[in-house]
Amino acid sequence: MKKSILTFVLLILCSCVGAKTYMVKSPDGNIQVNVNADKQFTYSVQFKGDVLINASPISMELQGGKTFGVNSKVKSAVVTPHRGKITAFAYKKAVVQDDYNELVLKCGDFSLLFRVYDQGAAYRFISNLKKNIIVKAEEATFNFAKDWQAFIPYSRENGDFEKQFGNSFENTYTHVSLSQWNAAKIAFTPVIVEADHGVKVALSEADLEDYPGMFVNNATHGTVLKGVFAPYPKEVKQGGHNNLELQVLSRENYIAKSKAFAKFPWRIINIASKDKDLLDNDMVYRLASPARFSDTSWIKPGKVAWDWWNDWGIYGVDFKAGVNTQTYKAYIDFASRNHIEYVILDEGWAVNKKADLFQVVPEIDLKEIVDYAKSKNVGIILWAGCYAFDRDMEHVCKYYSEMGVKGFKIDFMNRDDELMVQFHYRAAAMAAKYHLLVDFHGTYKPTGLNRTYPNVINFEGVDGQEQNKWATTKDYDQVQYDVTVPYARMLVGQMDYTQGAMLNGTRDAYHPSNSCPMSQGTRAHQLAMYTVFFSPLNMLCDSPTNYEKEPECTEFISGVPTTWDATCPLDGKVGEYAAVARRKGSTWYVGVLTNWTARDIILDLSAIKAGGKKAVSFGDGVNADKNAQDYVKKEITIPVDGKLKVHLAPGGGFTLKIE
Repeated sequence: MKKSILTFVLLILCSCVGAKTYMVKSPDGNIQVNVNADKQFTYSVQFKGDVLINASPISMELQGGKTFGVNSKVKSAVVTPHRGKITAFAYKKAVVQDDYNELVLKCGDFSLLFRVYDQGAAYRFISNLKKNIIVKAEEATFNFAKDWQAFIPYSRENGDFEKQFGNSFENTYTHVSLSQWNAAKIAFTPVIVEADHGVKVALSEADLEDYPGMFVNNATHGTVLKGVFAPYPKEVKQGGHNNLELQVLSRENYIAKSKAFAKFPWRIINIASKDKDLLDNDMVYRLASPARFSDTSWIKPGKVAWDWWNDWGIYGVDFKAGVNTQTYKAYIDFASRNHIEYVILDEGWAVNKKADLFQVVPEIDLKEIVDYAKSKNVGIILWAGCYAFDRDMEHVCKYYSEMGVKGFKIDFMNRDDELMVQFHYRAAAMAAKYHLLVDFHGTYKPTGLNRTYPNVINFEGVDGQEQNKWATTKDYDQVQYDVTVPYARMLVGQMDYTQGAMLNGTRDAYHPSNSCPMSQGTRAHQLAMYTVFFSPLNMLCDSPTNYEKEPECTEFISGVPTTWDATCPLDGKVGEYAAVARRKGSTWYVGVLTNWTARDIILDLSAIKAGGKKAVSFGDGVNADKNAQDYVKKEITIPVDGKLKVHLAPGGGFTLKIE
């Protein structure tokens, strides 16, 4: 009986509108995708009856003359409902609801899949060919219905597209209309477009494997964004930062070499009726391939005492702080006292410019450090340049795993062509073989690799706090970025932002410094980041000495979880402020961030049933607008109706722990 009812519902949700037009809706009926399979395959997207994306052509051109989606005949159209749950690991929630309706168009040599969820729509091509293929080009088009405003993260590099492909996927967001897009620039995703009635549309991708990542460009000053893909590298050479990168010298005239029956990446159109809904979107995680190993008991999320940002800045000790054994033992002692799970040895522990992870600088006794850390119940993570890790990957993983190292922070990939995407999968698989965590730094945005290989615990691809070592507020408005990135980059997964500064500056007082770096914004802003930003391997960027001078803040930071059982977005507006609640066990944490505008808000905590409960709060002090380090800690009782008044200073923040 249930099956009959479901079949009847599907006849409503998906129908053949015309001879070659198919329609499928989301489970809640709000999102509708129309697919036209005429000479050129196109799709369009509506939300609650409003057109968001007009008919947009999609296709894949293969070497040899065949093109999926052009002059292709649909042999069958099948719709399948799916209602399920995904048990998540090291994620922002323990269980991900996985409900969608799927349309599959079988076209002989290929199939085209559309999945429509309540949070958005996605499509992918699948090859049905029994032989390997070469993809010359992909046509991925997003023909927006109007000239709406967009938040655009351009590639930071200048020049032609080839030069822009080589970038660290870090930049602030340019907020202009689609027609004002800089036609000479490509942007990495997610890109957020502001549609009518407060609706937000964000472009992303998932299950990126054996294929280049997608940039987007607008060459016409209209409202059409098109996918741009780095061609397959033909020649590469060692170079870049301290000779730790593989740089592309020339490229082929195609974008990907693909295997038989290849499944190509999902192109995702995320849709949110309210800004805050972008803070709790699971589309990438849902669409990623499931884990390729089942035993995750050895994977331990946690926090990391970090050396590089504070320039190995321990002081008040009787030894010269720096890249040496004594300094790292001091970091380990600090981590152990404060129940911090890891210490990282960032760049400097291996001999510079050798790209050889077996050449350790003489000031370091690595085995002694690892053994000392183990005795203190602290794990050691090692930084590694991409080429240095790749050139002898299995030997590196085996040797350091046997020594007792817990993982690697791999840096300076700075590309997302197919060869570099394949490197990420190889590194993840090899690290998993030897029970090592991976934090990919200097990398592209997450596309679900953390679900496929759960030992990939974090990603950068973030214009994070490291910029404060050298950038002025004119070059880098950190506070503005902090209230934009949770809706954009964090939409697709965790991010290694590296927060926790104990020296804080107002807009006027802030200045860059390499050895004594400070944050932009208030102390409470820094504390709130640990809840607002999702980061399973979460750095404490400042010096142990500075943390020990601030025991209240340090105790709070060390106690905030890094993975969560539930996430509840509370309020927010892209580029202005963000408020999020997250639960671990029976304890809720709340984090609020604002831009440089002071604001008074009412947090409605009724959704997490916090009314009448006791809590500990950290907020901006009365003088935080002049001295950003001014904060106030309070023990409070939340009003019975769950509505809590909060004042935020310019660049301010607020955070709450509710038992």
